[in-house]
Amino acid sequence: MAKARDRGFPAREAIVAFVRAQPGIVGTREIAREFGLKNADRVELKRILRELADQGTIQKRGKKISEPASLPATVMADISGRDADGELIAMPAEWDEVESGEAPKIRIHVPKRPQPGTAAGVGDRALLRIEKLDDSEAGAYRGRVIKVVDHGKSRVLGIFRKTPDGGGRLVPVDKKQAGRELNIAKADVGGAEDGDLVSVELLRSRGFGLASGRIRERLGSLATEKAVSLIAIHAHEIPQVFSPAALGEAEAAKPATLRGREDWRELALVTIDPPDAKDHDDAVHAQADPDPNSKGGYIVHVAIADVAFYVRPGSGLDRDALTRGNSVYFPDRVVPMLPERISNDLCSLVPGELRGALAVRMVIGNDGRKRSHSFHRVLMRSAAKLNYAQAQAAIDGRPDDLTGPLLASVLKPLYDAYAVVKRARDERDPLDLDIPERKILLKSDGTVDRVIVPDRLDAHRLIEEFMILANVAAAEMLEKKSLPLIYRVHDEPTLEKVHNLQEFLKTLDLPFAKSGALRPATFNRVLAQVKGHDAEPLVNEVVLRSQAQAEYAAENYGHFGLNLRRYAHFTSPIRRYADLIVHRALIRGLGLGEGALPETETVETLTEVAAQISLTERRAMKAERETADRLIAHFLADRIGATFQGRISGVTRAGLFVKLSDTGADGLIPIRTLGTEYFNYDETRHALIGTRSGAMHRLGDVVDVRLVEAAPVAGALRFELLSEGSIPTRGRKRDRAGDGSRAPARTPPGRSPRQQERKPAKPKPGKSKKDK
Repeated sequence: MAKARDRGFPAREAIVAFVRAQPGIVGTREIAREFGLKNADRVELKRILRELADQGTIQKRGKKISEPASLPATVMADISGRDADGELIAMPAEWDEVESGEAPKIRIHVPKRPQPGTAAGVGDRALLRIEKLDDSEAGAYRGRVIKVVDHGKSRVLGIFRKTPDGGGRLVPVDKKQAGRELNIAKADVGGAEDGDLVSVELLRSRGFGLASGRIRERLGSLATEKAVSLIAIHAHEIPQVFSPAALGEAEAAKPATLRGREDWRELALVTIDPPDAKDHDDAVHAQADPDPNSKGGYIVHVAIADVAFYVRPGSGLDRDALTRGNSVYFPDRVVPMLPERISNDLCSLVPGELRGALAVRMVIGNDGRKRSHSFHRVLMRSAAKLNYAQAQAAIDGRPDDLTGPLLASVLKPLYDAYAVVKRARDERDPLDLDIPERKILLKSDGTVDRVIVPDRLDAHRLIEEFMILANVAAAEMLEKKSLPLIYRVHDEPTLEKVHNLQEFLKTLDLPFAKSGALRPATFNRVLAQVKGHDAEPLVNEVVLRSQAQAEYAAENYGHFGLNLRRYAHFTSPIRRYADLIVHRALIRGLGLGEGALPETETVETLTEVAAQISLTERRAMKAERETADRLIAHFLADRIGATFQGRISGVTRAGLFVKLSDTGADGLIPIRTLGTEYFNYDETRHALIGTRSGAMHRLGDVVDVRLVEAAPVAGALRFELLSEGSIPTRGRKRDRAGDGSRAPARTPPGRSPRQQERKPAKPKPGKSKKDK
C-alpha cells in the first residue's frame, strides 16, 4: 500500500468521482487508464474497489462498476445484522439484485430513548427515514426507524405430510427451499392433519439426516379448502380478517343520500368491467359538446365510488385499509381492502341503485386534449353493468338485449369520444409495450381448467384512457390547490440500464439513438422496428426490464411510461388506499363535505404512507404471481416427461428460465444440464454461450423442453432442454461479456458422454406435445 501511495495512487474520493461522472458502467481497465496506473497497481486498485463496493459507495457486478442505485427518502428495510461498532445494519426489503446489483447497506441510528414502536433488532422489518452519507463514511446510508412493521420470526411455512409412525414431514412452500423437507416428530405434530398448511419452528439439528421442526400453528387445510392462494396469504402475511371495529363500522353504514350532493341520477352512466368483477368503482358517460365553439369536442363524465364518505380518517375501517394497502386478486378468491358490506354493496356502482360518487366532468377539444375539468360530489344511478366483450360486440354490430337500447344513446358517444381522445394519446406517445397477460380459469374444485390470453379490445382502451384523463385531472386540481397528495410516479430508466439496452440492441443491429432528454418515444421507435418479426417478443421483454418500477410518492417526479408530468390514482378507491387519499384531498380542497383529508396530513406523513402502500402493492403482486405458479405446477405435476414448446424468459448464471407457450408456466433449466461443454453468461446479449461450440441460448428464443420435475407446493418446475443453441454469424466476437460463470455439463439420461460429444440431442419434428 505504501508503494502505491509513493507512486501517486489516486485517493478513493477521486476514484468515486470518476465512476459517478461516467454516463454508464466502467471497468477496472478504464479506471486504471484514467489515473495512469500500471499493471503492478491493479491488485491494489481491485482491493480498493471491493472495499468501496462493500461500503455501498459504488456498485460492482463482476468486472463492471457504476454508481449504486439510490433509495427513496423513506424505505421499508430488513435489519440483517450489526457492524463492527455494534450498530444495526439494514437492507431494503424490495431490491432487484439482478437489475440493480448488490443492495445498499443502511446504518441505523438508535436514539438513547426510542419512541414507542421504534425499538428494532436484528431480524425485524422496519419503515426507515434515510439520508445518504458522505463517501468518506463507512456506509452508504444512515437511517432512523419510523415504525417496526414486523419482528423477526424463526419459522418455516409448509404443507404437513403424515407418516405411518405418527410423525410427518414438512414440504416447504418457498421455492428456494424446494426439496428441503423437514422432519416432524410425533410429539411435535400439534394435532396437524395430512394436507394442513402449518407454521413450523425450526429445531436445532442433531447429527445427520433431515432438519427438524415443531408445528406451532395450523393455518388451514388445502385438502378441504382447495385453496392454493392460502399459501401465499400466509407466506406474505396478508391480512384476511377485519378487525371488530372495522366490521362494526361497515355494518352500521347507511346508503348515501342527496344531502350535500348534486343530483346526477338521470345521467346514463354505465360500468364496463371484466365479466367476473364484483366491485364496480367507476362509471362513464360521454356526449358531444353542445358549445358551438367546440365542434367535434366531447364532454366526458367519470364517476367514482365515494369511499371517503364511509371510510373516515382514523376509523377502524381506515386503519385496516392502510394495513392492507390494496385488494389482492387470486384466481380463486379476492382478499379485499375493505369489508364486503362496503366494497361489494354500498360503494359498488351496481345498476339501478342509488350510490354516492365523486365525479369529474371533463371538456375534451376536437384534438383530444382536455380543455377543462371540474369535480363534483354526486348521487347517481348506474344505467347498466356491462363487460368489455359485451360492449365491444355491440359496437361491432352484435348488440344483445341489454346493449341494444344503449347503443345509440350511450355506447356510440363513448366510442366517439374515445376516438377523439386517442388522437392526443397517440401524440403523447406513451411507452407501447406488447406483453400478453394470461388468465387462469379454475374448475369448481379449485384446480386449473385452462389458461387463456384475453383479447385486448377497444373497450379496454376506452376505459383505460378515460381513467388516465380523470387521474391527471385529480393531480392537477390538487396541485392547483397546493394540497399534499400521493402521486403515482414512474422514474425514467437509469443510465446503466439504458447503456445495457444499447449494448444489447447492437447485437441485433438495431440503432438506439438518444438525442436530448430520454422519452418513451425513443423506446417505441425500437419496438416499431421489430413489430411482426421473430425478435419482437425478445425486444419487448428487454425493453420492459430496462424500465424502473412505478411506485407511490408524496413528491412528484412524473410518470415516464405514460409520458405525463403529473399523475395520481383517483379511479379505484375500493381497492387502492392511494386513491382514497386523493379523494380525501379533493374533498378538503374543494370543500365538498365530510371525509376530508385531515389538516395534520402533510408531505412528510404522506411520504410514510406512500412507502408503506408501495410495499403492500409489491407484496400483492408477488403473492398473485406465486399462486399462479403453484396452480400451474399442480396442473402439470402428472405430466412429468411430457414435452412442451416455450420461450426463454430469463438468462442467469444458474441457467435458463423458460415460459411455456400455452400456460405461461415458468421453469428452470439448470446450467449444468445444457451439454458437455462449459457455458459463459453473456450479460450484454442476455445469453448463455458455449465456450467450445459457440452455441448460444438467448432470451426470447423459442425452444422445446421436457418436464423433469414439478413441485406444486413451491410452484417450481424443472425442465430439460431439447433444442440446440443457435450459432452466431461467423466473424462476430463471441463471449464478449462472458464472466466465467461456468458449469460442467451433466449427461442427459440414456446417452453416454461420448455419444453426447458426437451428436447433440435434437428435438423430434412433429412429435412435440404442447401443453393444453
